[in-house]
Amino acid sequence: MQAAVVPAVSSAWQVKDVPQPQPGPNQVLVKMHASGICYTDVHQTLGHLPGPFPRILGHEPVGEIVAVAPDVTTRKVGDRVGTAWIQSTCGRCEWCQRGRRMFCPYMKATGMAAQGGHAEYMPMNADATYLIPDRVSYEQAAPIFCAGYTVYGGLRWADPQPHERVAVLGIGGLGHLAVQYAKAAGFETIAVSHSPDKDKMIRELGADEVVRDGKGLAAAGGVDVILSTSNSTKAMADSIQGLRPDGRLVAMGVDAEPLSVSLVDLVGKRIRVIGSQQNGPEYLYEALDFVAQGKVKTVVETYSLAEAPKAYNRVVEGKARFRAVLTM
Repeated sequence: MQAAVVPAVSSAWQVKDVPQPQPGPNQVLVKMHASGICYTDVHQTLGHLPGPFPRILGHEPVGEIVAVAPDVTTRKVGDRVGTAWIQSTCGRCEWCQRGRRMFCPYMKATGMAAQGGHAEYMPMNADATYLIPDRVSYEQAAPIFCAGYTVYGGLRWADPQPHERVAVLGIGGLGHLAVQYAKAAGFETIAVSHSPDKDKMIRELGADEVVRDGKGLAAAGGVDVILSTSNSTKAMADSIQGLRPDGRLVAMGVDAEPLSVSLVDLVGKRIRVIGSQQNGPEYLYEALDFVAQGKVKTVVETYSLAEAPKAYNRVVEGKARFRAVLTM
């Protein structure tokens, strides 16, 4: 089969022939239809995250099941499925038993210890697959398995209450989805964007207001939840001045710089800084359902598998608007 392979740390992606996998115990074989490129793919290519080389990346994979292992009973040939970051866990540690598999020290992640989706075929653990609603195309579904799942999981983890206001910091691959999810969930939503050229598009996504920074957010009345999709620690720290008392900053972007928080804000306003992952399978179900209802739509650029190196470079350069998706 053809696959986009990263031969070594910091090397260029290569599309080449590799052996076609077969499903092992508790696995299904998926003929890939779409696979989203996430900025995490960049971190993996550069060796910032552990994993063997050569490797086939891609943790936003969706397609059709073409074969199932004899012990699989919950999935069948023809099912439209995708899988997310967690491919398998030990099932025995404290965190697996508590239902918090994302903390398992033996977790095997999609595109790391397990093959990713930038290929014509991918083996997936049957219990790590999720059925895709009929009304959702493969191209729309793929980015939901990481980008959409992440921001919607962050929104749910912040637990916004009726009448609270939500802001989204950074309107890009994650942020353009976060605006739509917050609005679809019924919250007044403010976008924090440094790019005036995006204002019209941001309002079309559903934002009630667009501001430039934390000062502007405070002037607009402040918010109770900030969904930070930015990778800039400086932007995160700046946005905190727009939090209302008991406000929550949900960090979903990652930067090497530490985040500094004023004790006056932390104690005086009783704010919280919350780290967030994807947080639970029920959030992925709901994230996909909002897409099926037509309330959320991913802005995608599509590329053939043969164009994977070109698509990857657009993500590296920050030129993709907003999610690059390989189609097979």
